[in-house]
Amino acid sequence: MEWRDEGIIIGSRRHGESSVILEVMTRGHGRHMGIVRGGRSRRMQPVLQAGNRVELVWRARLDEHLGMFQVEPLELNAARLLSSACAVYALQTLAAHLRLLPERDPHAGLFETLAIVLEHLEDPATAAELLVRFELMVLEELGFGLDLGSCAATGVTRDLVYVSPKSGRAVSRLAGDPYRDRMLPLPAFLNAGAGQRGDSDAIQDAFHLTGFFFNRHVYEPRGIEPPETRAGFLAALRRELARDRIEEGEGTA
Repeated sequence: MEWRDEGIIIGSRRHGESSVILEVMTRGHGRHMGIVRGGRSRRMQPVLQAGNRVELVWRARLDEHLGMFQVEPLELNAARLLSSACAVYALQTLAAHLRLLPERDPHAGLFETLAIVLEHLEDPATAAELLVRFELMVLEELGFGLDLGSCAATGVTRDLVYVSPKSGRAVSRLAGDPYRDRMLPLPAFLNAGAGQRGDSDAIQDAFHLTGFFFNRHVYEPRGIEPPETRAGFLAALRRELARDRIEEGEGTA
């Protein structure tokens, strides 16, 4: 058995004296693992870091075997990301979300989105918006997608400001205001075609929204805890955004 594909490294662990088991998200073969002989060598260690984009050849005698990877670098992103706590936590959170999916199931859309997120991890606010959209995609791939396109009660597509915690569907202001205490906020930047950025409060609301449905549909039924890296990312994000506000205030003083 043999295939060639492009992949993004999401993790690795030692295997024997000199090899590693590499975990990658590939374009056509989903999340996949394989052994890299000599992966702990001085030459290969910088290549096999999370966040790097690589060219892969996978070989095994049978399809169900772990198999062997031959790896060539395409984009070495890891070094530039290590200087940002937000970027490191975001990358680890992305990997944790991908591990919720069955191994070797192709998810081309998630691969493409992962590549886009990696390009923007050094900008905390942009990274946050992209990460929360990635979470919505993962929920969709797991079969628990949210319907944010129209109001669950009236069918209108404007002024959608709530999400029903029961159905995961958007609700308009008019229909939802009498029940606002039971609704989840829908940040405007998540509305289709909104064309606007999310401020700090909107981003926090967005992560609260996706976190609620991850807990209900994924973590609690599987008896697992949310990834600690997600909380780490949100804490680092708050610090970064607070620092930016202070610097902007000093700049206008």
